[in-house]
Parts: sequence; structure tokens; C-alpha cells
Amino acid sequence: MHILFLNPFHSGSHAAVANGYRAYSQHDITLMPLSSVGGWRWRMRGAALTLARQLRAQQHAHPQHFDLVVATDMLDLATFLGLTRDLLGKVPAALYFHENQLTYPLPAGRQRDLAFPWVNYTGALVADAVFFNSAFHRQVFLDALPGLPGRYYDYQELDLIDTIAAKSQVLPPGIDLARLDEPGADRAVPLPRPHTPPVILWNSRWEYDKGPDMFFAALRELESRGRDFRVVALGEHIDPNEPNFMAARAWLGERVLAWGYADAAEYRAWLWQADIVVSCAVQEFFGISVVEALYCGCMPILPRRLSYPELLPERYHARCLYNDQADLVAQLAAAMDMLPAPATDFRTIAARYDWRVLAPEYDARFERAAVRS
Repeated sequence: MHILFLNPFHSGSHAAVANGYRAYSQHDITLMPLSSVGGWRWRMRGAALTLARQLRAQQHAHPQHFDLVVATDMLDLATFLGLTRDLLGKVPAALYFHENQLTYPLPAGRQRDLAFPWVNYTGALVADAVFFNSAFHRQVFLDALPGLPGRYYDYQELDLIDTIAAKSQVLPPGIDLARLDEPGADRAVPLPRPHTPPVILWNSRWEYDKGPDMFFAALRELESRGRDFRVVALGEHIDPNEPNFMAARAWLGERVLAWGYADAAEYRAWLWQADIVVSCAVQEFFGISVVEALYCGCMPILPRRLSYPELLPERYHARCLYNDQADLVAQLAAAMDMLPAPATDFRTIAARYDWRVLAPEYDARFERAAVRS
């Protein structure tokens, strides 16, 4: 089968999933990416025009037949299909949601531009199959959808939402976990280090939607209780000099082992040295960075909400999921006391998301999507 994969925001997890699937799929994948330069808003507004023109030029130079179009949520799929109907005809289309602009939490004081949720809505309507990266994501999107057309006084067409639900399914992102094994393939799990302080890992973006202030507040409370620990704080950030991060870096002092962006080799090495991975996210539709840390044997301390309960078997919920700030501190302290963690178990949990496991599932799902009923 030949798949045209449209990725208008080819950066971060969007790029990792597109590249990973192309590398591991048994199908023939033609990937058409656009960089993230210019920001996601411009990609949602303009990528359909640009990708349509690129496809037209490509088909003129080297005509190809496609069995399925796969697009990610940053593409205005309805517009793209309208612009390319003479090229693609009745080729089925699938839409993959990494995130959505209807339920993504906004910074304080910012109003939601409804043009972007509408792109997600119409894209889901025209797609033959709709995939979400978690069951949580699918449910919150479907629950919120009626409020979008429902705010208008007539022709709300709310029954169309049922058609989206009927063709929606959950397909978690594949992750290239094999790359995390490369420096020490002889070490299947991290070795316990009973004579060193616990290493607490943050490997999320340093932005408001990941809740860094809550993380630093928890570390401050642990410090006030006299707990000894070390910190590895990794991740992309817009402003490395943001005052809250700078203040946290100052008071943590020698407890900091690593701080800021890490290249692939550094990132891999620090994951193997960490004991506990923490998330304080107020938005998470899956949790790739947590899965990567699990694969390297880290014990997770995660919010009891969003997509996180799906990542862990229920037997770990009591000791790995927290409800609020006080519970976060209590769970962190308890985790520090029970180290070393059952690293093999966490690695096994994460391994189900490896591309070597998921690529055949992607292939099968897309094959079914290519056969319209």
C-alpha cells in the first residue's frame, strides 16, 4: 500500500512519529513535511495551500498512485482535499490527533481563536478514519465538540458529531525506544545505586502547560523536610532565562546534575541515571517523555488525570499517581524511600509503545482505513 503522509508541523513528537512510522512500516510512505518555523497557527491556516501546491508539482513531475492520505491535526484537511480533488479523487483520508485546539488549555488571559478548533472539527468530518493518541484525548474532544457548533443560533448539525465518534479510534504513538539502548545494550535495566541520593527527573517542555512551578514547589517542600536528592531537569524551553526557572536553578544549587536542553546522547545517559520521573502537566494527551523514562527504569510519579492513568497498569495507580500538590510531595517522598524501583516492570510497560511493536498495528489500521465501506 502507498500512503501519502502529510505532516504540516514536522517538529518534536509530530516529526518523531512520522519519521518513526516511515522507518518501521511495511508500506510505501511518501512523507510531505513542513517545518515548524512560523509557528503552529500559520501551519493550521496555510499548510493546506502549500502542501496542495507541492503535491501538484510532485505529481506533475512524477505521477504516483496513493491508497491512503494520512494527515496530522495541524492540517486543514478539508481545504487540502478540496484543493487536490483532481489529483487524489476518491483516495480515502485518515486524520491523526496528537493534540487538538478545542480542549488544549490556554495561558491565563488568552482567548481561544475558534478558527483553529473549527479546522480540527471539519478535518474530522471529512476524514474516513480518525485516530487519537489516547482514549482520554478521544473522549475529551468528543465531549467538547457540541459546544463548538452549539454556540451558534441555527444549523448546528450536532448529529454530525456522532459520525465522528463512530469512525474514531485510539492509536498510541509509536516511540523509537531502541535508540535508548544504544550506549549500554548489555544493561537491560538501570543498576541500583543505594549509596547515592535519589535522582529526580523532569523531562518535559519548560512551559506553562507542563506545570513546572508545581514541580519546583514540591522539590522545595522536600528540601524543607531535610530530604536529600539530586535533580535532572531536561527539556525544550522558549526562554531559558525565565525568572521562575532561574530562581529554581539558584536555590537548587549543587543538587542539579543537568539543566536545560540535552542532545540525544546526553538525554539517553541521564534517563538511565535517574530514579524517579515526575510530571505536573495540566495538559497531556499521551506522555511520550514519561514512556521514555519508564523504558529506562524510572519510577513514575504522575497526575491522577489526563492520559496518565492509561499509561500504567492499575496495580501501580496507588503509588504512582497523585491528586494534588500535597499528594505529589507525599508520593515523591514515598518513592524515594522504596528505591530501587521495579525497573524491569516499568521497562516492560513502556516497551509496548516501541515502533517494533506498534508499526504492524499502524499498518493494519491504515489498511482498513484505505478500504472505505
